[in-house]
Amino acid sequence: MKKLIIISILLLLYPSISKSQYNLTIEIGSLRNNSGEVLLELNDENGKMINGFSEKIVDNKCVIMVENIKPGKYAFKYFHDENKDKKLNTNILGIPKEGYGFSNNAKGKFGPPSFREMIFKVNQDSLIKCKSSYL
Repeated sequence: MKKLIIISILLLLYPSISKSQYNLTIEIGSLRNNSGEVLLELNDENGKMINGFSEKIVDNKCVIMVENIKPGKYAFKYFHDENKDKKLNTNILGIPKEGYGFSNNAKGKFGPPSFREMIFKVNQDSLIKCKSSYL
């Protein structure tokens, strides 16, 4: 009887014990065209870069899979690299010519949003949807 109780408790706790990492899917929509790729930088809650991603665009949308991410707080920024030169092209005034965006669809006034506005929490498999901005 004692073994049955212990086994039952372990089976109840197993999902929380075994699942210490999750999958994060980032879907970026409203891209102007299918040219180029989307470049994304994923940061931890302290602003330290964890990983960089580049992904192709299909049907004016890009899906980036981040597998086996630890529970925690994160933020990301991205841009639509239409000409594949690996940089966000701007005009003479510094205004972006290519699409860009931030986690939580955070918006800044006269520049990027604060990092705090971009932070989101991962504590389960998650899907985050963002819309790219063009000026």
